[in-house]
Amino acid sequence: MTETSHHIADAGRDNWVERLLPSTVQPYAQLMRLDRPIGWWLLLLPCWWGLFLAQVSQGGGLPSLWFALLFLVGAIAMRGAGCTLNDIVDRNYDGRVARTKGRPIPSGRVSVKQALIFLAAQALLGLAILLQFNSHTVVLAMTSLLIVAIYPFMKRITNWPQLVLGLAFNWGVLVGWSAVHGSLSWPPVLVYLGGIFWTLAYDTIYAHQDREDDVLIGVKSTAVHFGDNTRIWLGGFFILALISIDAALWLADASFIAHMGVGFAALHAGWQIRKFETHNSALCLRLFKSNRDFGLIIATLLFLDCLFP
Repeated sequence: MTETSHHIADAGRDNWVERLLPSTVQPYAQLMRLDRPIGWWLLLLPCWWGLFLAQVSQGGGLPSLWFALLFLVGAIAMRGAGCTLNDIVDRNYDGRVARTKGRPIPSGRVSVKQALIFLAAQALLGLAILLQFNSHTVVLAMTSLLIVAIYPFMKRITNWPQLVLGLAFNWGVLVGWSAVHGSLSWPPVLVYLGGIFWTLAYDTIYAHQDREDDVLIGVKSTAVHFGDNTRIWLGGFFILALISIDAALWLADASFIAHMGVGFAALHAGWQIRKFETHNSALCLRLFKSNRDFGLIIATLLFLDCLFP
């Protein structure tokens, strides 16, 4: 890490953003969380779930790799835009929380005006990618923007901001399916519902890092709301997520390969629940990041089901 690098508490030490990017670019990379790829993974994987499930429902075959690539680039851009918006809205709160006070806006390295311009640039990139899909998919994706816009304010209003995050982060399931079919049906809706429960689980784990600070400054979250009963809630969320996703696989005529993915994901969920500790921030971050693997298990077995229906 160079002398001009600025480390943020919940980013990995000596990450590539700090090592390789010049000081003028580094704050913007941190603003869009390029030093923490877990966020765009969690946004991307539901898109791939929807894309691969749609292909399975058509009898299999190689899914569109072009669509898969567009979803990858779009997830990075739109996750960055969402984080930028969130940091603009939360700049006064972030400055009072140990984990977030080093972020570019509260630390003064990026002004609100600069962040707004950067937000617009990321949104335009996301729009350019979206316009590569059919008109139904474009309209469907655009409808999610309202959820994205209101999410940063939810922690002031409700104990369930993680629910709103789930509504936004899993919209890609519907978009992925629509990119293939040009319409919606019950299988993607059920996977979307399962994704919401999944998000409630992993983001509750994530929120336990800030639980004590959130209580002090009056910020709401499921972590604060559930407290020491969190493990029970996590179990319920993961069970409902897995049931919903597996039901969608049955409706889409998926083979045992895809169902095996849900089974392996269930084992991963059980490991998370067993390891979870309410007051262990480092472990909570590790478990949160492990949900990339949970999502990849389901996506990988769905992809294999496409190839070997």
